[in-house]
Amino acid sequence: MGNVLITGGTSGIGYALARVFAANNYNIIIVSSNDARLKRTQKKLQEEFPITVTIFEQDLSQLKAAERLYNKVQAANIDVDIFVNNAGYGLVGPTEQIGFDDDEKMMILNVLSLVELCKLFLPTMYKKQRGSILNIASTGAFQPGPFTSTYFASKAFVLSYSRAVRFEAQEHGVHVCTLCPGATKTNFFTREGTPLPKSSMSAEQVAEYAYRQLMKNKSVVIPGFINRALQVLPTYIKMVGIAKMKKD
Repeated sequence: MGNVLITGGTSGIGYALARVFAANNYNIIIVSSNDARLKRTQKKLQEEFPITVTIFEQDLSQLKAAERLYNKVQAANIDVDIFVNNAGYGLVGPTEQIGFDDDEKMMILNVLSLVELCKLFLPTMYKKQRGSILNIASTGAFQPGPFTSTYFASKAFVLSYSRAVRFEAQEHGVHVCTLCPGATKTNFFTREGTPLPKSSMSAEQVAEYAYRQLMKNKSVVIPGFINRALQVLPTYIKMVGIAKMKKD
């Protein structure tokens, strides 16, 4: 029975992934900034599945929080077989109207903590010659996003970084996969302040597809036929559609 660490694992895609891994006999380590949600999630998973669920409270939107999380995992003597960088959020609005402090926290969470956690967990995986990392990007990684500029740019970074690290990691027996979901029925859009698109997939559908593709060692995973089909559109057309959706 392996161990899977999931950041942002108390809701949305992160929680759905936790359930999929648990159903496949993995012990789960969940990270969140909210202790109450962590404890509720731990209780729900342990009641549903015959696994061990370990929780760590850590706000990864703070500098050096990734290192503090890694030290907690090491102190608990947990061997992480699969690491899922799922924690993240988006901000919507004209770039000059979004406060820099808000953008900075988002970039720390979406980019810096993700990179630092990869750097911290990879050496042990290399030493063992096994392990997997699943980084969560977005279909927003494939084009700029007017009125959600920093978020889309952060996910473009995640995609580029993950593909490069995958190339490096393969000679060490380690798999790096990038999940690029489209609109998903989670509280992401509520937090973002935009309507949920009608074509949205459920978090469970995304998680099931992501798990299957990760087990096949796929490089870039885009759940949903519509999401995959949209990638053939010219970049400018996609940008116009995004601007209309986010501005409205």
